[in-house]
Order: sequence, then C-alpha cells, then structure tokens
Amino acid sequence: MKVLVLGATGYVGSRLVPALLDAGHDVVASSSRAPRPDAHAWGDRVEWRRCDATVRDQVDSALAGVDALVYLVHSLDASGFVDRDRLAASTVGEALVTSTVQRVVYLSGLVPDVPPAQLSAHLASRHEVESLLADSGRSVLALRAGVVIGAGSTSFEIIRQLATLLLVQPVPVWMNRHVQPVAVSDVVRALVEAVATDTEAGAVTGSLDVGGPDVVSYPDLMAAVSRASGLVRLRLPVPAAPSTAVGLGMAALSAAPPRTALALAHSLREDMVCRPDHTWAPADGRPLLDLDTAVALALADDPDVAESSRRGDAGWTRGQAVIEALPSPASVRAAGLLAVRRLRTVRGLLDRSR
Repeated sequence: MKVLVLGATGYVGSRLVPALLDAGHDVVASSSRAPRPDAHAWGDRVEWRRCDATVRDQVDSALAGVDALVYLVHSLDASGFVDRDRLAASTVGEALVTSTVQRVVYLSGLVPDVPPAQLSAHLASRHEVESLLADSGRSVLALRAGVVIGAGSTSFEIIRQLATLLLVQPVPVWMNRHVQPVAVSDVVRALVEAVATDTEAGAVTGSLDVGGPDVVSYPDLMAAVSRASGLVRLRLPVPAAPSTAVGLGMAALSAAPPRTALALAHSLREDMVCRPDHTWAPADGRPLLDLDTAVALALADDPDVAESSRRGDAGWTRGQAVIEALPSPASVRAAGLLAVRRLRTVRGLLDRSR
C-alpha cells in the first residue's frame, strides 16, 4: 500500500514513517517545509513531496497515486491555529473526494465528556478537523490520544521540565483531573494498524480512543516523572489559579512555545480518559506499555541530543553533556538544559528566516 504521511517530519510522523516501512508499505513523506532527507535515518527510503495542507494544488500533487493518508497536521504553536487547521482540513477533505485515497487516519485528541460549547479551543479544533475529513466520504478513522509519553512530545516535555525544574511544584486544585497517558510507541502501533485495515472488509471508521493501562491525576503524572528521574519533589495544591496564568507559567518554565502552552493549559480542566466502548485494543494482543515503563523509556531518549547529532551540531551536544555532568543540584542542571533548549529554538527560528 502506498501511504502518504502529512506531517512526516514532526514528532509522531518521524517515528511513524519507519514503522510503516517496516510493515511493508511504500511511504510518501510530506511536510510544509522543503524536504531534508539527510535529517532522517529513513530519508532515502521514501518519496518526498512538499505540501502545505492549506494550498490545494500542493495537496492534489501530494495525494496523487496514494492509497492511504495519515493526517498529522496541527498548528497549535501558530497564531490563529483554529482557523489554519480548519482551512487545512477543508482543503485536504475536498481534495480527497477526487483522489485515489481510500483510507484516512487522523491523530486527534481525547475529547472529554462535556457539551461541545465547553471544549477548549484546542480540543474543539481537533474535533472539527475530524468532521471535515469525514465529509470527504472516504473511510476515515480518528485515533484520539491524550498525553503522549515520549521524548519530544510537547505535552510530555512540559510535564518533564516542570517535574524536574521546580523543587516545590504549585499545582492548581482544578488540575486534579484524571488523564490516561499513552506511550508514543503504542500510538505508532495504533496508526500502523489503522492504516493496514482492509476498507473492503468493513474497516472501523469514526473515532477510537488510544490510552495506556494507567489512569492517573496530573499531579500523579508529574510525580511519576520526578520519581523516574530520581528526584524528590513536593507538589503544593494551589486553591485558585486561572488557566491563562497556568499556561503562562508553563511557557516560562518549559521550552514550549507560549501559544502552545496556553492552548494546552485550557484543556486541563476536564478528565481526559478513554471511552470504554470506543477504545483501541491492539490486534496483535501485545499489552500496552504501563506508565512507569513509558516514562523510563522517554527519559532515556533525549530528543535534543539525537537531533543535534543528526544535524552535526556537536557544540550543542557537548554543551548539554557538560551541563548534565555539573556537580550541582538537579534543579540547576534542569534550568541549564532549559536555557540550552531555548537557545536552540531561537537558532532554529533564525535559520528558517534566512
């Protein structure tokens, strides 16, 4: 099967592509930026097509001759992300009508059991994208995941940095909500399985929730990260804290873009757990990774070091290694690593502006 991955160079996409290749698929890798095959170990094993999902001509070219589409397009870190994601989904949905694509898989977000009007802008947008893609008339399945545990995942990196940087961690009482995190390796498994499903044999459409075996509160999730890091941290309940203030604090104390942190903060007020009757179960029967195992694997895989090595940024890698080796408290090292990540972000923005 020929599979187009829109968003192939992103956090999930860069992990999904090699998994699809291992499963025997021909992969077309696409992103909105110019292709850089040498930036990925699998770069010479795929066909590259540049595609801005909001531009119809580019979408038509990307979809040409493709059997299945994995849609990983999100604009959470951009201003006006709701409008941009709506335009992208509408453009792709319209193009699907006249394409050869039979199967569409979209990685969405868990939707809490509340009236649509109460959804955060972030979650409401994900749900809207599901509907717009479904309007294409193709076999569309949205896989809804909450906190994805893995090095480089925006939500996990925010939690990791908050859980290691602060000795005393203020936690608003309204964040004592239940969440069902899932390992990124299991998200990739679900995506590969969904793509391979035979549409003629009655493939599942609509939506399925993807979550790990553990349901915990957000403070417990932070505690799991601190524990796996070998750190003792104190979480202090805070009676009142507006979502906006929490989002700004998350942005200040993590490497996440401010808009992303604010959007995610507004999604923390509801339980984010899987629906019992709409939950993905692996067809191969292999169990999903538990929370402690997923966190341990994520902490052992430093995305900045891996990316620096791939790009040949030896200076950044050495700088991080020096900070990690400093005979200083873990919170000091965490602050140093955060500074390095922010500098790398600034450098990336400067490189893209040239």
